[in-house]
Amino acid sequence: MRRSITKIPPSPPDALPQGERGIIRGFTLIEILVALTIIAVALAAGLRALNQSADNANQLKLRTLALWVAENRLAEAQLLSELPTAGTAQGQVSQAGIAFLWQQTITLTPNPAFRKINIRVVETQAPNYELARLNSYLGIPPQPEAKETQ
Repeated sequence: MRRSITKIPPSPPDALPQGERGIIRGFTLIEILVALTIIAVALAAGLRALNQSADNANQLKLRTLALWVAENRLAEAQLLSELPTAGTAQGQVSQAGIAFLWQQTITLTPNPAFRKINIRVVETQAPNYELARLNSYLGIPPQPEAKETQ
C-alpha cells in the first residue's frame, strides 16, 4: 500500500478593502517620534532617580562617619581620670579618609558630680552643615580601689 501525500494549497490572505491592496502598513514618522519622546522622558526620570539614590548613599556614609567621630570624642571624654572643666574645644580629625571638624562644649549641671557634653561634627568643605550631634552626660570617673595587703 502506497500512500499519496496531497498538498493543501495555502488559504488566500484576507481580502483587503477596495483601494488598499498592495499597501504595506507600518509606523509613521510622527508615531516613531512620539515613541522616542516617551522613551527619552522615561530614561531621564530613571537617571534622575539613580543619581538621587547615589547622593543619598553618600550622605548616609558621611553621617555615619561623622557619628563615629562624635562617639570617639565622647569615649575619650569618658576615659579621662577627672571630670573635664566647662568650656569649648574643637579640632579636626580624619575618618575613612574624610576630614571632619568637631566641636565639643562641656557645661556644668546642677549636680556637681556630672557634666553635660555636646559634640557637633561637620565636614571641612561644608562647615555650616551639621552632619552629627551627640549630647550626653559625664559622671565622676570610678576611683581605683586600694588593694588590701595581707
